[in-house]
Amino acid sequence: MGTDVKKSKKIKSKWFRVAVEGATTDGRKIQKEWIKQMAENYDRDVYGARINLEHIKGYSPDSQFKRYGDVLALRAEEIKTGPLAGKLALLAQIEPTDELIQLNKAKQKVYTSIEVNYEFADTGEAYLVGLAVTDDPASLGTEFLEFSAKATVNPLVSRKQSPNNLFTVAEETVIDFEEVDTQNDTTFSSMLERLTGLFKTKSEKDSTKFVQLGEIIEQFATATTDRFTEMEAKIVELTNELSDVKKQNTELVELLSELPDSPDRPLSAGGSIDVETDC
Repeated sequence: MGTDVKKSKKIKSKWFRVAVEGATTDGRKIQKEWIKQMAENYDRDVYGARINLEHIKGYSPDSQFKRYGDVLALRAEEIKTGPLAGKLALLAQIEPTDELIQLNKAKQKVYTSIEVNYEFADTGEAYLVGLAVTDDPASLGTEFLEFSAKATVNPLVSRKQSPNNLFTVAEETVIDFEEVDTQNDTTFSSMLERLTGLFKTKSEKDSTKFVQLGEIIEQFATATTDRFTEMEAKIVELTNELSDVKKQNTELVELLSELPDSPDRPLSAGGSIDVETDC
């Protein structure tokens, strides 16, 4: 039974920020419309963005620069508090490899940078095509990105899928991973994909309303999935506690059965009821 449960589990991240409107890259700034377009257009069936080190995409699966997971989904969200309040942020959810999980536990590769194609394919809209992790923010910092863009030979061109793509400045990121039930997750994800797919086919005239509705449904589905996961964890906890109680009860019964029987109380011999009288 335990094996079956294990097979239905996988690891994915909680939502975390990967870009903010207005952030500098190589002299260009991330536009608010790009954030919206990346969130609305991302579809793994069209093109799935993968995770790499330093935006270097190695060919060998044994290389240090192999892939470290996949971007599962994107969403746009307005920042509510802090110095960036009011700006639109791009949030990502990823499915990591075991290697990335271990790096994360060791506090390695804690900075992230995205690769953006702002005129993807024939759409003419922005699309996220890669997510990089790094330990050295200077390697993908503002100064180096601007220097590379102005250099006669751009040292970063070879790392890009398209020469006009841009890398965002590496920002420190906190990525929390969680175990999820693939059966529940698949059910809700399937429903969500079908609904958002319908919204994406609508005309520009009513796209805003459908996007808003899609965001509400997505939030509801996410909350419901989280709730089911919490309930499942509680059931497992209670089941384990009940199992412990049953085990203790069985041990007590066995212990009592090994105790010697108590001896029977001896029968009373009785006493004389005759009363002598001295007359």
